[in-house]
Amino acid sequence: MATTKKTTTTAKTAVKKTATKKAAPKKAAPKKKVEVPQHIGLVRDDSWLEPFEGAIRGRHDHALWKIGQLTRNGKQTLSQFASGHLYFGLHKLAKGWVFREWAPNATEIYLIGDFNNWQESEKYKCKRIEGTGNWELKLSEKAIKHGDLYKMKVKWNGGEGERIPAWCRRVVQDDQTKIFSAQVWNPEKKYEFKKKNFKPNKSPLLIYECHVGMGQDAEKVGTYKEFTKNVLPRVKKDGYNAIQVMAIQEHPYYGSFGYHVSSFFAPSSRFGTPEDLKEMIDTAHKMGIAVIMDIVHSHAVKNEVEGLGNLAGDPNQFFYPGDRHEHPAWDSLCFDYGKDDVLHFLLSNCKYWLEEYKFDGFRFDGVTSMLYYSHGLGEAFGGYGDYFNGHEDDNAICYLTLANCLIHEVNPNAITIAEEVSGMPGLAAKFEDGGYGFDYRMAMNIPDYWIKTIKEVRDEDINVCSIFWEVKNRRPDEKTISYCESHDQALVGDKTIIFRLIDADMYWHFKKGDENDMVHRGIALHKMIRLVTAGAINGGYLNFMGNEFGHPEWIDFPREGNGWSYKYARRQWNLVDNKELCYHWLGDFDRKMLEVIKSQKNFQATPVTEIWHDDGDQVLCYMRGDLVFVFNFSPTRSYTDYGFLVPTGSYEVVLNTDAKEFGGNGFADDSVTHITNYDPLYVQDHKEWLKLYIPARSAVVLRKL
Repeated sequence: MATTKKTTTTAKTAVKKTATKKAAPKKAAPKKKVEVPQHIGLVRDDSWLEPFEGAIRGRHDHALWKIGQLTRNGKQTLSQFASGHLYFGLHKLAKGWVFREWAPNATEIYLIGDFNNWQESEKYKCKRIEGTGNWELKLSEKAIKHGDLYKMKVKWNGGEGERIPAWCRRVVQDDQTKIFSAQVWNPEKKYEFKKKNFKPNKSPLLIYECHVGMGQDAEKVGTYKEFTKNVLPRVKKDGYNAIQVMAIQEHPYYGSFGYHVSSFFAPSSRFGTPEDLKEMIDTAHKMGIAVIMDIVHSHAVKNEVEGLGNLAGDPNQFFYPGDRHEHPAWDSLCFDYGKDDVLHFLLSNCKYWLEEYKFDGFRFDGVTSMLYYSHGLGEAFGGYGDYFNGHEDDNAICYLTLANCLIHEVNPNAITIAEEVSGMPGLAAKFEDGGYGFDYRMAMNIPDYWIKTIKEVRDEDINVCSIFWEVKNRRPDEKTISYCESHDQALVGDKTIIFRLIDADMYWHFKKGDENDMVHRGIALHKMIRLVTAGAINGGYLNFMGNEFGHPEWIDFPREGNGWSYKYARRQWNLVDNKELCYHWLGDFDRKMLEVIKSQKNFQATPVTEIWHDDGDQVLCYMRGDLVFVFNFSPTRSYTDYGFLVPTGSYEVVLNTDAKEFGGNGFADDSVTHITNYDPLYVQDHKEWLKLYIPARSAVVLRKL
């Protein structure tokens, strides 16, 4: 934190004596130096935040105070504090077992399970650790065994109930009864990671957002092993260097997409075993692919038997009391980030996934919901004052800041991404600058812009100036993950970009040779939309599984309303593999697009320099490093010898959306080397005119030789 420097000055008061009795005139005291307070980094970089510097410093100081408190003023590290998973839960010791649980409101706790016929017994009765809200049970070697199912039988004043331990690492569901239980997990052969050290490639970060369960062709729940064997090679081949995996934390309802979590330390068993997940992550690392977990700390499922909703007779043990207890839009419970025990639980959860499974970081879900008392619902964020008006949850802000400090302490190369829609300043700024410490924030404005444009704007009215503004609309002190669409845009009730562009014609006219005008238009725009978005990134680019080849239809998980069908909860890889269909054109283009982006060193850090835009012509051109991006969004007008003022030299075409290999018309000859045309007016600028033929509804990328 930047601090105000204090200066001290001392005025000399000595008076010279003379031979006469008349005193010499006093010297003027030197002027005191007045130093202007140094602004904290956020304000230094954005003077418009100066009126709110007090609030920014207050939040920063709150986090520093809390770190000091949790670390006992530096007597331990934040990482050492966040080790609850090593203490709580069920653990195999050198001899025997130990089980511990935080349940301050409980009066009695028993373990019941396969080992005691699901009956209460003294042998499996926990003891309260004196002076704490913690309970402990020590057992002999043979008291339980690997694979046993169990639960807690918790009693409290006025009630009792069966509960799954909050810190348990393995939860399974019975196929017949559908009941969830904790499971003793201590296999003889534990998975040993082959790739001991892994450092993600962030230059740039290219994320393949995915879901293990729906990652296969078959109408069923896919597994970690199937994903490892069938999907990871595709990710590698397509050029992505990271996967962002959804629905890892155990959740009772498959259709929640993993966002109603019940057991925060248990990887979902519906996809396989913990060893299977570790193998998947290890395999990804060997392929050079980072694995980012979609972590849910913004809320929890309301279930009491499976979740934390009423663990020991106190519904507020983990969650806010009163009006803030339930999320009004999500039908879930809101964590009380002001409790140290809740911070201990959530911070330990971050560390657990990093160390036990070697995840490379997290995409934090629902950050907007955490930041505001209103969860962002009904709020209009029209100016900076709306982020500092007292509607913000300082406890949640402190937790998110601490989580980022912890994660980067555990793994300095870890990646943290915030899913946040309000635009809270400082979210992805450095902690020392007064920020919350996320590495990236999701550029959630971009998919909204594309949906609105496709739905409401005629092709001949597409505004390239608006496009350019939107794809690079971000704070200069924050890196973003840009994307055209994620899983959000593919869910039932919404449509993917390709389906909005082509709709039902995908069913009837997506075979090569049978394309109609709607298909041609959709394929062309789908490529251009991805290219202009990816070409303007300042951090990374994200694509949801299957959208790279224009996966048709929507995502709909099995539910009562669709007859519990898996038809739309899968990815039809056969479509892109079939060379008789148009899908592979889109997939091939995506692969080439990423190849071109990666060919420019540190692409994400190179300035996005506008060369030209003309809304009348619907032409846009910008340059990054040695790459020139040219777009003609006009649906009907092609241009010959269209000139762009660029650095003098020769340029080769490295990507053309209109190339026949990507389903285009192939109107331009991309084998030609383009040499700039001399103009005496720009000799001192070392620039000349690059004259191009740009067909209607197409884009081209050239590299300076």
